[in-house]
Amino acid sequence: MINIIKNYWLFITLALMATIATLSLWPVASLPQVPGSDKTHHFIAYGALMFPAALARPKYWLWLVVVFACFSGVIELIQPYVNRWGEWLDMAANVSGLGCGIILAKIVEVFSLRKER
Repeated sequence: MINIIKNYWLFITLALMATIATLSLWPVASLPQVPGSDKTHHFIAYGALMFPAALARPKYWLWLVVVFACFSGVIELIQPYVNRWGEWLDMAANVSGLGCGIILAKIVEVFSLRKER
């Protein structure tokens, strides 16, 4: 499974970015009721976004954080123009999720290396 993620990380990452952008910028009259906190959803989405990239390209995690954080910021800036609400706390949750994605990728990498030995 880890090799699949490493081999297709770019496709997975681009698909997740497209999904996040679509769901974040789709104009709605009111936000749908979904279980959990809005910030939790942001945290999970950006953790999932960072995980495959950090797993496949661990040397570039800092650059990836910068790119994904800028992506998050641009979405938050655009949202008021598409009948959505841009919030800086959403961006904080997004960046926290990026950090969690990196940590999870490091943990998976360590355990996969142990398993190979």
